[in-house]
Amino acid sequence: MISKRSLVGLEWYIARNYLFSPQRGRLLSFITWITLGGVTVGVTALIITIGVMTGMQEDLMGKILDSSPHVIVLKQGSSLRMDNWNEIVVATHEVKGVVGVSPLVLTNVAVSRSGYTQPADLYGVSLDTVGPAVTDIEGRIQNGIHNLETTASGLPAVVLGSRLAARMSLFSGDTVTVVSFENLNVDVMGMPTPRLRQYEMTGTFTTGMYDYDIKNIYVSLEEAQGQLGIFEKNQISMLGVRTDDPDQASGIAQAIQEKLGPEFYAVSWSTTNRALFSALKLEKFAMGMILILIVIVAAFNIVSTLVMVVVDRTREIGILKSMGMTDRMILRIFVLQGLWIGVIGTILGAIIGVFLGWILDTYKIIQIPPDVYFIDKLPVSIHPMDVSMIVVISIIISCTATIYPAIQASKLQPVDAIRHE
Repeated sequence: MISKRSLVGLEWYIARNYLFSPQRGRLLSFITWITLGGVTVGVTALIITIGVMTGMQEDLMGKILDSSPHVIVLKQGSSLRMDNWNEIVVATHEVKGVVGVSPLVLTNVAVSRSGYTQPADLYGVSLDTVGPAVTDIEGRIQNGIHNLETTASGLPAVVLGSRLAARMSLFSGDTVTVVSFENLNVDVMGMPTPRLRQYEMTGTFTTGMYDYDIKNIYVSLEEAQGQLGIFEKNQISMLGVRTDDPDQASGIAQAIQEKLGPEFYAVSWSTTNRALFSALKLEKFAMGMILILIVIVAAFNIVSTLVMVVVDRTREIGILKSMGMTDRMILRIFVLQGLWIGVIGTILGAIIGVFLGWILDTYKIIQIPPDVYFIDKLPVSIHPMDVSMIVVISIIISCTATIYPAIQASKLQPVDAIRHE
């Protein structure tokens, strides 16, 4: 009695002979290789494209989190001021997943020099080094990379975004005037007047995000409080929170909200940038769907190849069935042919795609002008989960493509097949 293993080996031998027989069907063998190449190219293109889209998302997220806390905590009300913030810091630290909490002052200002004025966002950050910084740029300030200590001139220090400094032709040591429009002074005539304060520029920073580099400026927390006239009350605008996992920031923000109660509200970075990342995810999904069409086209080639095999081998199929092969065995022979093309093409495509992605990311072959885009090279980030999903989808499509020709081959009657010319 023939074992099941022997039957599988026989089916695979016949399937391989049908696809690559050198004595018969040279054109058919060539078409098989073309179909194999189509699956390979489709999977390669899909992996590279998804890797680039993922790399863009991660690169953008890194630039955003360089200057933005994972979660911000604000107080409800019209004043947008937070009193007794030290108690709130302690309560926020008790939430699971929170690794750092820091007070922040944020206000819209104008930076003026030599008659030229530019709008900006002024951030007042704490120079206290107790605990981890809530943002990377705050960490660099606390470590002295960006100096916000009192200058030799006696003026408070300010650090500007590189693009803002370039636009205003500012260099380290220059004096600038910062004009704030919150908590305005009232003169003797009862007219509100903005608060003006002079600073000495001690350096610049570059995040790679145009909006940040052209608008953000940083001073110490005390100087920002003094600029707004809230130093004596020791009020702040918000708390910045750093979490142990930025991807879980939304859940941690909800936990903070529940901990502090309805008087406060917490917002994660993914919520404040939801529109941008939703657009990127939609673009990634759309590109993936478009490129899957390449794999589907290759699957149609699998169908046409197997149909040609059925037509070319009709007499042989009849002989095999007359010798005792069942419809199920004939079905498996043609399924194995299609699966061979799909699996080998998918594996080759995955290997080539991962390799090309590594080359592009390591050697920065494709350069991008940083003055136009927020990146200087094409970012590629290939995740095993993405590759696995692409491989599974490609094999499923290839397997589906074998169904019709395999069923048609299994339905052939031995007598009619042998008489076929």
